[in-house]
Amino acid sequence: MAQNAEQDTTKTKYFILTYGCQMNVRDSEIIAGLLESSGYMQANSPEDSDIVIFNTCSVRHSAENKAYGKLGEITKMKRKDPRKVIAFGGCMAQLPEVRKRLKKQGVDIVFGTHNIHRLPYLIDQYRIFGESVVEIWDKEGDILEPIPSVRKTGVSSFVNIMYGCNNFCSYCIVPYTRGRERSRHPKDIIREVQQVAETGFKEITFLGQNVNSYGKGLDEKVDFADLLIKCTQIDGIERIRFMTSHPKDMSDKLIDTIAEHDKLCEHIHAPLQAGSNRILQRMNRGYTREHYLELASKMRERIPGVALSTDLIVGFPGEEEEDFAATLDMINRIRFESAFTFMYSVRSGTRAAEFAQQVPLEIKKERLLRLNEVQYQIAVEINHSLVGNTYEVLVEGPSKTDKDKLTARTRTNHIVIFSGPKHLIGELINVRITEAKTFSLFGELV
Repeated sequence: MAQNAEQDTTKTKYFILTYGCQMNVRDSEIIAGLLESSGYMQANSPEDSDIVIFNTCSVRHSAENKAYGKLGEITKMKRKDPRKVIAFGGCMAQLPEVRKRLKKQGVDIVFGTHNIHRLPYLIDQYRIFGESVVEIWDKEGDILEPIPSVRKTGVSSFVNIMYGCNNFCSYCIVPYTRGRERSRHPKDIIREVQQVAETGFKEITFLGQNVNSYGKGLDEKVDFADLLIKCTQIDGIERIRFMTSHPKDMSDKLIDTIAEHDKLCEHIHAPLQAGSNRILQRMNRGYTREHYLELASKMRERIPGVALSTDLIVGFPGEEEEDFAATLDMINRIRFESAFTFMYSVRSGTRAAEFAQQVPLEIKKERLLRLNEVQYQIAVEINHSLVGNTYEVLVEGPSKTDKDKLTARTRTNHIVIFSGPKHLIGELINVRITEAKTFSLFGELV
C-alpha cells in the first residue's frame, strides 16, 4: 500500500473549471474520466494542478467574461511555474474570434465540443513537442460509446441522451457550437443508467438541448416517451427528470407517459422565452402563445400536481411595451412555479445580433425588475399553498445555508430545508412543510 501511495504522488494532476449549463457539467465528468483512464489524478485546486482545463460556455458574453477573468489568473500562475499546462475547451473554443484571443494569451491546448475524447492525446502532443496545439472540429462526428467518466458525488446524476440542436433560435449560438442533433442509441443510454444505479445514485436527469426530438435519425423506431418507459424499469433508480423540453415538440404521448409512470417526476421545464407572438416569431421559436397555453393546460389537466418552470427573456430586439405586457399576461395565466429570467444580451454570431430596434439597457433592466416582481409573487403564493402538506423528498445533503440542517427536493423540484440525522442523505422520506419563502420551503421530518 505504501508503494501505491508513493506512486500516486508522481501522477500528473489536473483541475477542471466548468462554466455554463448541465451539459457542460456532464462534459467535465467525461473529461475527468478520460484523464484518469490515462493515469492522471484530480487536484484540489488550480494552484495544486499540473494541468488546468477550462470547459466553457458561450451562450452569453457574461459567461465568456468570467472565463477570461479566470484565464488571466491562471496565466499569472503559469508565468511563475512555466510547467503548468493550460487547456481551453467547450463552446467558446468553437468560435474563431475566441481562438485568436486565446493564442495571444498563451493557452497551450485548445479543443472543441466535438473532440473532447481527443484531449489526452492533445496533452501528450503538447508535452512531446512543446508547441501549442489547436484542434477544433467544425463538424460533429459519430457519438463514441462507451466513454469513461468520473461522476460528481451525490444522489442525483446527469445522463446525456442526445447532443446538438437543430432549432436555430435567432438569439442562440448553441447550434453553431454544439452542432446538429444526434441521439444516442437506447441500449447505450440504458447501460449507462444501469451503471449509475449500481453506483448508488437514486435519481437521474436526462439532458439534451431538446429532449423532445430524441430518436430522430436513429435506425430504431424510438421516441423520448419510449426511452423514458424503458428506463423506469431499471432497478435502483427512483426518480427520473429531464431538460430541456421544447414546447413545439412536446407530444400528448409524452405528457401521458409522465402521468402514468411513478418514477417520472411531475416537473417539466419548457422555456416560453416570450409571451408575444410577434417576438416569438422573431426569436424563431416555432410556436405561438396560443399553442403554449394549450400545452400548459394539457399538462396541468393530465399530470396531477405538475410543476411548470420556464426561461424568459426581456428586451429582445423590437420588443415594445405591449409585447412585454403579453409576457406578463402569460406568467399570470400559467403561474409557473419558477422561472429563469434574463435580459437579452447581444450574442455575436447569431441572427438577432444583426436585428434593428435593439432595446436600451435601462428599459431592459426596468422590464426585468417588473417581470421578477410578478413571478416572485406567484412563486411565494404557490409555496405558501404547500404549507401544512406532507411530501416525499429525496435528501441531497447538508444545507448550503445551514450545515446543521439537511436539504432535500420534492418530486416537483422544490427545495426543502429541515432538521434531521445525516444518515438520511440519499434516502426518500416524508417531510411536512412548515414555512414557505420565495425560493425554498422549510419542513419537519414526519
